[in-house]
Amino acid sequence: MATTPHSNGVRWIPVETPKGTFQVWTRRCGESSKTKVLLLHGGPGGSPDYLEICDAFLPREGIEIYHYAQLGSVPSDQPDEPSLWKLERFVDEVEQVRQALGLDASNFFLFGQSWGGLLAIEYALKYQHHLKGLIISNMMSSVPAYNAYARGTLLAGMDPAVQQEILAIEEAGDFENPRYMELLLAHHYPQHILRRPVDQWPDAVNRTFSRVNPAIYIPMQGPSEFGAAGDCALKNWNRSSDLLHITVPTLVMGARYDTMAPEHLRWMSTQLPAGRFHFCEHGSHLSIYDDQESWFSGLIDFLKGASL
Repeated sequence: MATTPHSNGVRWIPVETPKGTFQVWTRRCGESSKTKVLLLHGGPGGSPDYLEICDAFLPREGIEIYHYAQLGSVPSDQPDEPSLWKLERFVDEVEQVRQALGLDASNFFLFGQSWGGLLAIEYALKYQHHLKGLIISNMMSSVPAYNAYARGTLLAGMDPAVQQEILAIEEAGDFENPRYMELLLAHHYPQHILRRPVDQWPDAVNRTFSRVNPAIYIPMQGPSEFGAAGDCALKNWNRSSDLLHITVPTLVMGARYDTMAPEHLRWMSTQLPAGRFHFCEHGSHLSIYDDQESWFSGLIDFLKGASL
């Protein structure tokens, strides 16, 4: 498959879909013959901006990384084609990107954070023969279990008045109400997404949030910040019973204040035949920022050990 190289490690890759050929953006940083990591960002429909921080840690450890904006995400093509926003098509897209980048089982590690972790699990279940290793960061193996945690623990743990107001907005389907985001910014995001005041969030994180494509996010994930609900495509996704089929070395990463249940993530590592768990004591969903030393040390130790 032909690709279009540019400066600064950027390469545009053509992706074949049922609706035609589109271009997705990738960028290489670092160089290694034995440890190459393709990064799957969160969303769905998010952007890879927040993963820029990896450039400061992984290449200096001899790890080659590939940033990659999934189709529909900035700066890749964003076609107005609702039929493309299906999990199996995203899996096929990752495989096309792997082929174009020349990654194989001698060097290819797939990393996924949040939705990217869900996508990485699906890819591994179909294509693990191409993998040297897998990293699932901040993503449970069951959306129904995530929903139960989001409602039964995170939302239920809020101040009762705040909880009642959020529930009223959600039950009315009034997600465009500015008060909804106001409540999230004050009572949820700084506690469970990134543990610092929102006005102190890094620019890369702010760019990711500002670039989310709602035409992908809402049909697949739904409008709520407390679980996937309604008619969204992912509401019944559950691969917990299939983890035993992923036999490549796999690291599961979780954090104490994550939106994903830490004990579920720990349990996932026990179901994977070659699983390992890394826990960020002080981190949240973006423990890559708020428990950075622990997060990167756990990831680097795994990559170096699995690359031997």
